[in-house]
Amino acid sequence: MSSLITTAVPEGTLQQQATSINKEHTTCCYCGVGCGVTATIQNNQVIAVQGREDHPANFGRLCVKGSSLHQTQHSPERLLRPRVHNQEVSWEQALSYSARSFQDIISKYGPDSVAFYLSGQLLTEDYYVANKLIKGFIGTANVDTNSRLCMASAVVSHKRAFGSDVVPGCYEDLEKTDVLILVGSNAAYAHPVTFQRIAKAKQERPHLKIVVLDPRRTATCDIADIHIPLAPGSDAYFFNGLLSYLAQHNYCDAHYIAEHTQGFEAALSAAQKQVNNIHAAAAACDASVDLIAEVYRLFAQNKKVVTLFSQGINQSSSGVDKGNAIINCHLATGKIGKEGACPFSITGQPNAMGGREVGGLANQLAAHMGFDDQADIDRVAQFWQAPNMAQTEGLKAVDMFKAIDEGKIKAIWIMATNPVVSMPDADFVKQALQKCELVMVSEVIADTDTAKAAHVLLPATGWGEKNGTVTNSERCISLQKGFLPPAGEAKHDWQIISLFAQKMGFKGFDYLHTIDIFKEHAALSALNNTRKQTPARAFDISAMADITLKQYSNLLPIQWPVNQANPNGTQRLFSTGSFFTPSGKANFIAITARLPVLQAQRNEVIMNTGRIRDQWHTMSRTGTAPHLLAHTQEPYVDIHPQDARQLNLLEGQLVELGNRGARYIGRVKINAAQRAGEIFAPMHWNAKYASSARADALVNPFVDPICGQPEFKHTPVSIVRHNTQWTGFLVTTKNHEPQCDYWAKITVQKGYVFRVAGVQSIAFDHWLKQQYPEVEQWQELQDSQGEYYRAAGFVASALVVVFNANQGHIGPTESRWLNDQLGESIEDGVRYSILAGNTGCDDEDQGAVVCACYQVGTNTINRKIRSGCQSAEALGQVLKCGTNCGSCIPELNAMIQACRSTGV
Repeated sequence: MSSLITTAVPEGTLQQQATSINKEHTTCCYCGVGCGVTATIQNNQVIAVQGREDHPANFGRLCVKGSSLHQTQHSPERLLRPRVHNQEVSWEQALSYSARSFQDIISKYGPDSVAFYLSGQLLTEDYYVANKLIKGFIGTANVDTNSRLCMASAVVSHKRAFGSDVVPGCYEDLEKTDVLILVGSNAAYAHPVTFQRIAKAKQERPHLKIVVLDPRRTATCDIADIHIPLAPGSDAYFFNGLLSYLAQHNYCDAHYIAEHTQGFEAALSAAQKQVNNIHAAAAACDASVDLIAEVYRLFAQNKKVVTLFSQGINQSSSGVDKGNAIINCHLATGKIGKEGACPFSITGQPNAMGGREVGGLANQLAAHMGFDDQADIDRVAQFWQAPNMAQTEGLKAVDMFKAIDEGKIKAIWIMATNPVVSMPDADFVKQALQKCELVMVSEVIADTDTAKAAHVLLPATGWGEKNGTVTNSERCISLQKGFLPPAGEAKHDWQIISLFAQKMGFKGFDYLHTIDIFKEHAALSALNNTRKQTPARAFDISAMADITLKQYSNLLPIQWPVNQANPNGTQRLFSTGSFFTPSGKANFIAITARLPVLQAQRNEVIMNTGRIRDQWHTMSRTGTAPHLLAHTQEPYVDIHPQDARQLNLLEGQLVELGNRGARYIGRVKINAAQRAGEIFAPMHWNAKYASSARADALVNPFVDPICGQPEFKHTPVSIVRHNTQWTGFLVTTKNHEPQCDYWAKITVQKGYVFRVAGVQSIAFDHWLKQQYPEVEQWQELQDSQGEYYRAAGFVASALVVVFNANQGHIGPTESRWLNDQLGESIEDGVRYSILAGNTGCDDEDQGAVVCACYQVGTNTINRKIRSGCQSAEALGQVLKCGTNCGSCIPELNAMIQACRSTGV
């Protein structure tokens, strides 16, 4: 058994000559768009990436995160060896200890005393082996995934309506439609490459109407014909109203309803009871009657309509019903299974869909089978030759961590995710893990918030090292190829799980390559998957069950189903009007819309959380790339001007949010794109990058009772001005946590910038020298009133720290020039320039970065606008901004409009 630890094949590795340059096709590891990437490798390092022009998801385009894959490849915090209780050990020791601990706990408390928590960052093959082990051999379905936090609502909506968890359309539908309705989706930031496809289609076909339903006016509204800032959580009222409107004005497709659906009358009756006219819809949504009427007409009078929905729908205590309210309207008009016509749930993670294919959620079995059918349970058990097959579904994410806190779950294995930051009520999750008897974490990064809670820390391979498949939002399977040797002693997740299973004495985990797992996965998808000559289940890749190693290693993107009837994949589903329900007909679901669980009380606002443009999840990778932090450098709070006036808040001040004993501190951004009484706070910051900015720690653990997805988009929080007595910044080569009430870390090319602030007046010189005892020489400047302080510290002649601080909440001016001086030898005559923050020359500062791809700042852009560049295209021609991923184009357009409005 122990010999397998050293002989398992690390497939996908290229042993390259010292001077060789290779190009490899792979897939991006960030959002659910699933972009194809061509990586250039030299000396076992990725030196460049570009979009793969023949990949159907992106046709050569990458967003700024994808374009930076090579720059996030080598983290200084990379986990390189296994650790047990913070001591580095061998793989043999780590796995023996872990397996023995699991066995002891199971022997004493039973299989339901252990759990796995997985991630949409895992490859399908990793996911498959994990589910096979815990459900089939350990004997519990206590395995859930962070996909529960983003896709669980859509999963159940699809299953209720279609009989299977399936997205019926494809990306091409977004370009071919005549009306595109984006609901709860800021695609410009969350799915930027798909958004640019939409923007291009709009440019080429101006008659394409784009509607955005979102409480915020986001960057996505840059291309919208209509934006309705509906009340948070009111989406199901909107679509119930649309269903009533379609019936009232005879826009329903009676033939399609009769031939291909069931349950229409009950669904219509429920909708009409709540929202029987446009005025009722407008009242429920707190929106304009005229705008709602216009959108209803657009949906009714156009045959080609796509409704693209995302986290604003899913992350809700009634997300399943919202999804079905949308689907009901498409079924009522037959707008499904046709080019340019479908409901389209766009996923958040690179493999959230692949995880669902293998039963990654606690209430699923592999190959789209489930616990509600004993035949499915027996079928999977027999196929796996599983000795301890779980018979009932397990605990979903929120309940899983509650069970840990209550002592019911004694051991948990967390893979490729960071729940101490990403789960609702995240402080509770942290406390639960601290009480847990055994916490195992498989990770790439050694010091994530969750890794710090681990008793056993196992080094996993990352992008470019691991090899396997992912499935994107349009059911497209792509290969995420391994072309680098694993860093240190890291192993692939499937290897780690297989070796662990062997240590526990289980057979059936002797895989040597991911192709072995993929073929097993494909074969299982075909098992008893027929019903009267048609598939019983949507997921079917049986045509790939005999794939060769060469075919697998050169896998071209392909959309499932891939079977005998569709050997080249399937672009759209339901074109014949046949569904995966027992009757073959789609189900209308009667929806009674309801608002979020809690509303704001006095002195509270509603907090909405979500993604920003250039960061990913909890920043463990993207936070290490300097230019990805250039656009948005620290935590912030978007707040409406009316609320800012009432709370006496100024732009750039620090504000403090509170709920559940947790707090979030961020900079005020006064933004009329917010609704009054509502704020937005980004989800990404963690304890490595800020002192108090884990937004999800404030989120209540309310979940949709059907699917268990948390209500991230609607949290009442208190809001007060932070009691800032002084504020400033540190520019330093030292990675540490400054001793003050507020700090936020920004990675720069030669070190770090820390924005800092305190609630108590301090002696700046004393405080600074406590933070940096290693400094040999100090240069200091302070005014006689003690209003400001400037200092620079040197080791030998090299600059290692600069500190600028002012009394009050207004910080000193920063300069990118100063960051570039870190580590440089500074002559005595130049040291006062360091204190001043510039050389005194005439070079103009570029200003805050707008275009992260090319690091183009606001001052540079505004100068070009004033000199005559009156379009994003014109700016791109002279500055290149907006010409790579296009994510900054909405901001460029806003700057152009502001210049026209003010004449400045």
